[in-house]
Amino acid sequence: MLRPATDDDLDAMHAWRNQPPNREVSINSHEITPGEHAAWWSRTRTDPSRQVLIYERDGVPSGVVNFFDLSAAGPGRTGSWGFFLDTAGLGERGETLPAWLEVMREAADHAFDTLGLDELTGEVLADNVVVRQMNRRFRFVEGEPESREADGRTITVIPISLKRENRRRRQPQ
Repeated sequence: MLRPATDDDLDAMHAWRNQPPNREVSINSHEITPGEHAAWWSRTRTDPSRQVLIYERDGVPSGVVNFFDLSAAGPGRTGSWGFFLDTAGLGERGETLPAWLEVMREAADHAFDTLGLDELTGEVLADNVVVRQMNRRFRFVEGEPESREADGRTITVIPISLKRENRRRRQPQ
């Protein structure tokens, strides 16, 4: 289940984002300071082009889905997204893979059915082979790789996109 993030979620979001497995696959891989996190939340929570949701698995807060660059209503509506999970908590419960599949499914449903997007975009590090495979499973298409400097390192970033008509739909049970 996805629900809007609130001020009460700030500490958990900050802790999850700084977990090493999440930092290792992020464009900005440095440890986020409490001040950086508070400034981000202050800008984000009132920005109409953004939406931050908490992913709950069996009633337990377990991750963050971040939608941004949401375009205004109308044809060709687009937005970008990213997510990260509580890798430590889900790992302890043996729920990492099912949670990963579920959050991706729920985020795509939210993007297209709730936000009304026609296209969902994002980015993935080129060396993050597992995420790239999962993205393909969900029918995201990769664009041309791009080299970038981030946190004092050169990284290769691949843009991804998923159009509404190409999305994988849940099968009726």
